[in-house]
Amino acid sequence: MLNVTAIETFYGPSQALFGVDLSVQTGEMVALMGRNGMGKTTTIRSIFGLTPARRGSIEFETQDLRRLPAYRIAQVGLGLVPEGRRCFPNLSVRENLLVTACPGPWSLAQVETLFPRLAERRNQMASTLSGGEQQMLAIGRALMTNPRLLVLDEATEGLAPVIRQEIWGAIRELKAQGQSILIVDKSLAELLPVADRCTILEKGRTVWSGIPEALDESLRDRYLGV
Repeated sequence: MLNVTAIETFYGPSQALFGVDLSVQTGEMVALMGRNGMGKTTTIRSIFGLTPARRGSIEFETQDLRRLPAYRIAQVGLGLVPEGRRCFPNLSVRENLLVTACPGPWSLAQVETLFPRLAERRNQMASTLSGGEQQMLAIGRALMTNPRLLVLDEATEGLAPVIRQEIWGAIRELKAQGQSILIVDKSLAELLPVADRCTILEKGRTVWSGIPEALDESLRDRYLGV
């Protein structure tokens, strides 16, 4: 579904990615992992054309994403839940969801079934929600685009344990429904049991890729430890 090959990305003259390889198959959940500052968010920004890669290839099904502007990338079937949530603060929960709605199986009713808290707060302004509720809203907003690939950047960072478990429950439900997912999260206890494959970045390079069962303690200490 998604094939990222040897991409190199810069912020002005400063190079951030030095050859990232990544793939996601249909119906698969892939965990993009690494310590802070190793290039995970930049990789996602490159996929979506927000910080375009200068070299390498990014293909989604049959399309070359490097040739498309960001708004067209969203239209071909990728849905982004960005780091920091970025809900529209001056719109209600319902308006945040409807503003991105595209034809497909995900509707307002289905998002509210996945996240009952959003149904309870349907008419509240997004700015009045808690951080966890805003994250639910950001996920719901991405689902309303009816993406073939859902990308979550720092899915549960900084959230209270109860809210984090609600979101992980929703992620597990999405996987059970066959949703293709690329996810960044630091919570290995929740992430590894649901991921089909893992890709680890170190200093802007892909240094390891494999199934979660192969990610032993030595690899965790080397690439993910503090």
